[in-house]
Amino acid sequence: MELLTINNVWMMVCTALVFFMHTGFAFLEIGLTRQKNTINILFKNIFIITIGLLLYYIVGFNLMYPGFAEDSAGIFDFAGFGIAPPENGMTPEYADGGYTWWTDFLFQGMFAATAATIVSGAVAERMKIGPFMIFTIIYVGLVYPIAGSWKWGGGFLDQMGFYDFAGSTLVHSVGGWAALVAVWLLGSRIGKFKNGKPQAIPGHSIPLATAGVLILWLGWFGFNGGSVLSADPSLTSLTLVTTCLAAAAGGVVSALVSFFKYKNLDLTMFLNGILGGLVGITAGADVMTPESAIIIGAIAGALIVFAVSFVDAIKLDDPVGAIAVHLICGIWGTLAVGIFSTNPEHSFVVQLIGVACYAGFCLVTSFIIIFTLKKTLGIRVSEREELEGLDAHEHGMDAYPDFRLNEH
Repeated sequence: MELLTINNVWMMVCTALVFFMHTGFAFLEIGLTRQKNTINILFKNIFIITIGLLLYYIVGFNLMYPGFAEDSAGIFDFAGFGIAPPENGMTPEYADGGYTWWTDFLFQGMFAATAATIVSGAVAERMKIGPFMIFTIIYVGLVYPIAGSWKWGGGFLDQMGFYDFAGSTLVHSVGGWAALVAVWLLGSRIGKFKNGKPQAIPGHSIPLATAGVLILWLGWFGFNGGSVLSADPSLTSLTLVTTCLAAAAGGVVSALVSFFKYKNLDLTMFLNGILGGLVGITAGADVMTPESAIIIGAIAGALIVFAVSFVDAIKLDDPVGAIAVHLICGIWGTLAVGIFSTNPEHSFVVQLIGVACYAGFCLVTSFIIIFTLKKTLGIRVSEREELEGLDAHEHGMDAYPDFRLNEH
């Protein structure tokens, strides 16, 4: 029982760290976008975490962990509404003594909202708040848990031997594929492309964006460390070492590649390189050597620079680099398990099949949701609203009011 208590406390600490990541996402998104849209972005981030937890309670948890029957195809099942604990839910019999049923729900619930947060940054500054909220409800409530059940819920990909330790694909690519579809259907911001060439639209607070990345890195100690699903000393410590080394390598290599390519020391590339390294190591943080983690992070950092350039080249407007960070590096990290894993049972071909399955499912479902919203409610704000800012038109508020106007 004492071991259960130690494990459970560790899992609750990791749950808190993953929750704190939402602060990091919020800071990063508002920092890399313009002041006039700050309230809008913060509102979306707060909505995602609150509605996400409620949806995960109502349907998500039991969609993601339905307890597939032995004769099931492992594609879809549902264990019922709510989260009533089983008889052994608070004892060492549950989850091999790693945590209790309630901790299991809360830890996984923190992951559930992250997929929609990734989309939030990609569609910033021009998507209507109402349709985004509807998309979040459907994607977090249904699409994410069904996709998650294929691996973490013991579904068909898990049975094939597909491996994704903490979510390079199940969280980051699931959000990244939807971000890709949303950006394509939305179109670019006014002024992003002139005569076919991308124009920089600077964010209003790089210090906030930097703080956001450092908070996200801290949160990843819970994201990956908690995915050990116990306080096992050797596995948790290895996981945190590989996580940190990949992040560091991603940042350094991204900054260097960016310097050689553009002849300037771009802090935003440095920051996104760190995130790319973190996303890249997430699929296999527990089955990598430190040397492999550095290689994976370094390749992710290089990928960031070329992926950001490629996204611009095909005229997609992603204000925060979400597609490059979460989708491209998520795919890379998942495939890297098949190359670098210390477990000989991990197969590159199986990893590739997993990536393809999630790509197909997420592209189709996100397209259906967002295209339907586009044709019914409309997903893009008016030109005037975009130019004047979503804060004023969608919320009637200003994130940084000029207090001098209120002085008498």
